[in-house]
Amino acid sequence: MSTIAIVESRADRASEHICDQLRDCVDWDRDEDDVRTDADGGGTYYRTDGAELRSFDELHIDLERPAAAFDCDPDLLVFASRHSGDTGALLTGHFTGNFGPAEFGGEPDSLAEAAPNALARLLASFDEYGPEEYDVGIECTHHGPTDVGCPSLFAELGSGDEQWDDPAGAEAVARAILDLRDVDPRRERQIVGFGGNHYAPRFERVVRETPWAVGHIASDWALEAIDHPTAHRDVVERAFEASDAGIALLDGEWPVLEETLGGMDCRVVSETWLREVGDRPLALVDAIESDLGAIDDGIRFGDRRTESVTVVDLPADLVTTAEGIDHDCVRTIVERNVVAFATDNGGSRVGSQAAVPATGTEGGPDGDAEADSSDPRTAIVEGLAEILEAKFDSVRIEDEAVVAEETAFDPELAREVGVPEGPKFGALAEGDSVTVDGETVRPERVRTERTRRFPI
Repeated sequence: MSTIAIVESRADRASEHICDQLRDCVDWDRDEDDVRTDADGGGTYYRTDGAELRSFDELHIDLERPAAAFDCDPDLLVFASRHSGDTGALLTGHFTGNFGPAEFGGEPDSLAEAAPNALARLLASFDEYGPEEYDVGIECTHHGPTDVGCPSLFAELGSGDEQWDDPAGAEAVARAILDLRDVDPRRERQIVGFGGNHYAPRFERVVRETPWAVGHIASDWALEAIDHPTAHRDVVERAFEASDAGIALLDGEWPVLEETLGGMDCRVVSETWLREVGDRPLALVDAIESDLGAIDDGIRFGDRRTESVTVVDLPADLVTTAEGIDHDCVRTIVERNVVAFATDNGGSRVGSQAAVPATGTEGGPDGDAEADSSDPRTAIVEGLAEILEAKFDSVRIEDEAVVAEETAFDPELAREVGVPEGPKFGALAEGDSVTVDGETVRPERVRTERTRRFPI
């Protein structure tokens, strides 16, 4: 269990209400700190499993290194706070710092240590505990303090007098804060965000819908505040350091920032890249993009997990024909048997190549070994051949091809017996008899046997 430090500000009545609810939610031991003054977190303070709660006279944004006031050596510090704005009933969380001037606490061009995993958990807990009338969201990095002493975040109740005095809202924030006791503040998969508006909907989607967490976010106005990114490279680099991240996601067009990031030890990715990569090992992702192609160019991942892959060609004509019969089934067959595969038509169709587990490294979904009797490519061919059986009379797999045979409507034979092109062609193709000049033409009369070979 992580140990969290909780900061209550007596200058913030929402903070006091949240902390009143905290003291009521669980049993606490009361202790006295005679070393520090009441104004600076001393006097009466509270301890429970995995948490310590102290009160301060100043607003949170004006505190300097508040983690030093706590005896628990916290892994995470949480500021229980109000949120102000014209946003109605809102529960929100964010990190602290200034990408430019320090108008509201802290130092200019300085960022506190972020806790991306804790913010993701806070958001989920807000969803769970928040009253129905409350929206839930995250905000960009804004205001102080910038020197906290450990990873930290704000957990806020907003956005006006009615909510600040709302016991149900305060209880929701309190319970969400307590949920952070069993969370590692950071995880392996976290990014830094640049661009977008103050309430960061794009980055909230990433938190909600992918395994990735989000650290510091420099919104549009923050990027404008730092003027030219190259001149303020230090604060941009600090965003990655303070978020323990090496990957950036941009919301909007920021060519000068992209140029600056291009000269730093980081990677700029798309939202598609984050979603497609998910929780896959980044070493595997790098190998796939090196050997098969870029995710942003249409590479998609299958269910197999392995450390070593081989790129193989897929039987293009067979894939295309099978997709015309059952598109979704083709996709499922390919995904089940490969590590990754190319796509065409904006990702809607299976492409010409795939990465499969190298010999001796085959793995099923999540890396579990599968008891397939065939190699992945053979399994794909067998699955596609099975799809052809819905259209062809017989299908067999030979050494170099899938051979499909059918008895089908032959337009040339129909013309020879005088059937005019048009609806009667369609009727014969569907297996119905037609009448031409008083003569009945049965479908069997205008059918011919066809054989198609699909090279494999």
